[in-house]
Amino acid sequence: MNSPLPAPPSRRSDRSRASARLTVLAAACCLLLAGCSGDASSGSDGDGAGGSGGRLKVTLVTHGAEGDAFWELVRKGAEAAAAKDDVDLTYASDADATGQAELVRDAIRDGADGIAVTLAKPQAMKSPVAAAKAAGIPVVGLNSGIDAWQSAGLMEYFGQDESVAGRAVGAKLDGLGAKHTLCVIHERGNIALEARCAGVKKTFSGETEMLYVDGTNMDAMSATVTARLQREPDIDEVITNGAQFALAAVKAAGKAGSKAKVATFDLNKDLVGAVRDGSVQFAVDQQPYLQGYLAVDALWLYKTNGNISGGGVAPVLTGPAFVTKTNVADVARFASDGTR
Repeated sequence: MNSPLPAPPSRRSDRSRASARLTVLAAACCLLLAGCSGDASSGSDGDGAGGSGGRLKVTLVTHGAEGDAFWELVRKGAEAAAAKDDVDLTYASDADATGQAELVRDAIRDGADGIAVTLAKPQAMKSPVAAAKAAGIPVVGLNSGIDAWQSAGLMEYFGQDESVAGRAVGAKLDGLGAKHTLCVIHERGNIALEARCAGVKKTFSGETEMLYVDGTNMDAMSATVTARLQREPDIDEVITNGAQFALAAVKAAGKAGSKAKVATFDLNKDLVGAVRDGSVQFAVDQQPYLQGYLAVDALWLYKTNGNISGGGVAPVLTGPAFVTKTNVADVARFASDGTR
């Protein structure tokens, strides 16, 4: 049904409407100016608080292999911090140093507000870290590179002093009466693993041998350890650099008919059971969950409050801590939750 046409407005009505339109327009301009002013102010805060919606965009780039239980703990810690801080977190990893460097460059191109990296191979990371700094993006380190983080230009570092941890293991082996130790390195050129075994050798009064294996192939790794134990039956201790490698070494010792004991750096829920039943003597826990958590939280604190842990001159240590049969129950429930 058609509605009747409205009567033509009076001239006074035209003038009133024109005046009203001017009033509305003026008010809109004022609001627009106020909004722009407000945006500029919050934009300044937004630079500190992050991208769209005020959320920080943080990228965590590690050298961890896909599916590695250790790096899943790092990731879980980072995700917990991101959830607490309302951070938009991206996790990426590549065991190849060149690939890891490219992931950092990807984070720069994606407009990350902060980047956390591991420095397993520091030389490969110098250029992308420098590029991030040139773009005004703060970069913190975790897990690997405690002797290189400052020279690489990182703002903070969270992890274990691997040399100190290695020396502590060497001293512990003396206390256990070991005489001949095989220290298994599953990634050649990884400075953290090298530092651990060098630390063991420095303080252990017996003989220490290094054995390099392919950590991406567990069958090959186990076969290599088995062969060495068969060839050198006087080896009475095997030290590995990861929980999964310790469990493989236990099986390798069995296949070789060796009486060698097994101990390891790093911990996961499967290893907790092995420590509990005595098949693995002890584990050195560097608390990877804590490393991931602190790295993300540190970037949030820096961007929102200008905080720098360690003053930018000292690392924040997350280990070492020994987990043995006597205290394994203390961490067992956390390990079963996938956070230790």
